[in-house]
Amino acid sequence: MLQSLIFDMDGTLFQTDKILELSLDDTFNHLRTLNQWDTSTPVDKYRKIMGVPLPKVWEALLPTHSDEIRKYADDYFLKSLVANIKKGKGALYPNVKEVFSYLKENNCSIYIASNGLKEYLEAIVDHYDLNDWVTETFSIQQIQTLNKGDLVKTIIKKYDIKHAAVVGDRLSDINAARDNRLISVGCNFDFAQADELAQADVVIDDLIELKRIVSNINNSLSV
Repeated sequence: MLQSLIFDMDGTLFQTDKILELSLDDTFNHLRTLNQWDTSTPVDKYRKIMGVPLPKVWEALLPTHSDEIRKYADDYFLKSLVANIKKGKGALYPNVKEVFSYLKENNCSIYIASNGLKEYLEAIVDHYDLNDWVTETFSIQQIQTLNKGDLVKTIIKKYDIKHAAVVGDRLSDINAARDNRLISVGCNFDFAQADELAQADVVIDDLIELKRIVSNINNSLSV
């Protein structure tokens, strides 16, 4: 029996794309007022590295800037993201709540493991009332290694999970499943990349497919 599903947040449950450009533009416009940026906002560059921890994001987006400026930009970006979430400018992917209800009805616990920061994740969970279904949300901030595999391992140990799947759109999610000998479900959504999804055990185009996949996995485990 599949005990648990561990979901990524950005690009898996939450349509980050809807607030990403808004918040990134806001941040880089602010950097321009401080004379810390003078070209276009690097949205495309961010899209390519979506899924990595934020400290690494700012190393990539501000390669010649000081750690102090990177930290400042990170803080400003976080505040903009949270503000846009609270204004209702973001959205969950289709069928999130239907799938969550199905999983709970079938005694499958739900967790979130994300490279996002705690305040950001809490804003999403609160705004969309996800705590009605989610047992606990875990942020990469909770571990020193900034490795999603280690974050998933923390969930497994805390809740004594034996059979689970990791659901996410990027290689970090697939590797997190592999590192912990779990099933990986790749989401072919906005930020997904074909070469990464090719390494997943299963690939879906819509979260609603999880109902069938969970049923099939449970049937195979019971044989």
